[in-house]
Amino acid sequence: MAAVPLDTVTGMHSSVAIAARRVHFPRRLMAMALLSPSMLFLAMFFAMPALGLISYSVLTQAPDGTVGLPLTLEHYWHFFATPLYSRVLRTTIEISLITTALAIVLGYPVALVMARSSPLRRQAITIIVIAPLVVSVVVRTYGWQLILGNGPTGILNWLLLNCGIIKSPVALLYSETAVVIGSLHVFFPMMVLPLASALGKIDRHLEDAARTLGATAWRTFRRVTLPLSLPGLTVGCTLVFSLTAGSFVTPAILGGTSGQMLGVLVEQQFLIVYNWPFGAACATVLVAIVLGANFLSVRILDRRYRCAQ
Repeated sequence: MAAVPLDTVTGMHSSVAIAARRVHFPRRLMAMALLSPSMLFLAMFFAMPALGLISYSVLTQAPDGTVGLPLTLEHYWHFFATPLYSRVLRTTIEISLITTALAIVLGYPVALVMARSSPLRRQAITIIVIAPLVVSVVVRTYGWQLILGNGPTGILNWLLLNCGIIKSPVALLYSETAVVIGSLHVFFPMMVLPLASALGKIDRHLEDAARTLGATAWRTFRRVTLPLSLPGLTVGCTLVFSLTAGSFVTPAILGGTSGQMLGVLVEQQFLIVYNWPFGAACATVLVAIVLGANFLSVRILDRRYRCAQ
């Protein structure tokens, strides 16, 4: 068999590489063209307002109400140094974490039933889970205000008093507990749907194999089901935590002074106190918390993807 000259082989490789680059370049242009509308939308309606918010937070407000130079970090120092605002920040994080934890505990059984049921039953459960999303958040929150009323006319207190379970009305409304209950009802579907999607992709034979090898139901869930459903769990936790931390209607109606959160504080600073730089600083702290939660979830998913490879 005749040997092929080295120059010929090199030329063939060069021709193939050039052809591959020519094919790859139009694909990049196509990808950029497809992404450009969404990127432009995000730049105009998210990035620019966020930059404007951050810029306002480092400006100075004059006694006449005008905002301008010099630049200052006094608003952030005032926020973290004042016990009232630090308590609002702590309350926001606590309520968000508790709501997320309760959504995990209550959402896993529902998601497992959805993923393991027949198509008809799965559709019925899905409709039940997403049905509250059809009703306005304001309407649902006012409904919880009637249920959690502190007096004997509150629906929950009325039931407990008539059943003889309690002797006097329980004060649930205008507290952190009321905000957690209302937030859990509002954002519960955001946990169930990603979990059900992740659980539906798990091969049932893996769980059967674990049981065949002697694993209990809890050990099978902890060693097989939970790790494989981690992507859905991470997405659900991110959604519930972020939406709860940034919520305004639920803490404003159910929280009162005890369950005040950052969203209510931002609204007060902008529309009642008219302190726009300090309100922008509070909003920037809230955005930083939400972005931090999203960044953490991306890191977890990226590490999970690398381990899977």
